[in-house]
Amino acid sequence: MRERILIAFLALSLPLAAAGQQVVDRIVARVDSDVITQSELDELGDFQLLVSGKEQTPDQRLRELVEQWMVGREASYSGYHPPTTVAVDKASADLEKRFPSPEAFAGKMKELGLTKADVRKMLERQLVLSGYLDYKFRPQVQVAEKDVEEYYGKTLVPELQREGQPVPPLENVSDRIREVLIERGISKLSAEWLDQMKDRWKVERVGGPVTP
Repeated sequence: MRERILIAFLALSLPLAAAGQQVVDRIVARVDSDVITQSELDELGDFQLLVSGKEQTPDQRLRELVEQWMVGREASYSGYHPPTTVAVDKASADLEKRFPSPEAFAGKMKELGLTKADVRKMLERQLVLSGYLDYKFRPQVQVAEKDVEEYYGKTLVPELQREGQPVPPLENVSDRIREVLIERGISKLSAEWLDQMKDRWKVERVGGPVTP
């Protein structure tokens, strides 16, 4: 991972070559007794460019890193089992398949300054985040038949008709609709819970705006 946005340890005005001077990451946030650094923010941005071709704003990336930290800590206290090596291997292989060839994938990683270990670490964090939130909140989400029917009639059918697509019978898509509604419920409960956790874990922004 290439080094970016480094600051001198004691005095920003001193030359980097000054004897005995240390160079460290800029701290952008504190979460409990841990810190999030500028290089972690940059690394996440590079990973997002690898995955989707675009990166979130610095503030959005910082929020994601904070959420990953909180979920990781909470998951370690629960009965949740972290993703296996096989699951991370599959996620890595699925990502590589988005590229024309393994060489293209490796070339893009090199261009962004990412290693295979960096990518696996990021994928594992994403799997922990999504997996734990699903583990915690899926049992709490209840979807009634009338909810499925309402989504079918008010959302799915009009959308397919606008696109000129055939409309399948409700019974053919009810399971998929139910899953969509469950995922919506999980997202809503997760967002509320994560906001509460920020108070519990004493999330503190450090310094000024994070660097783009």
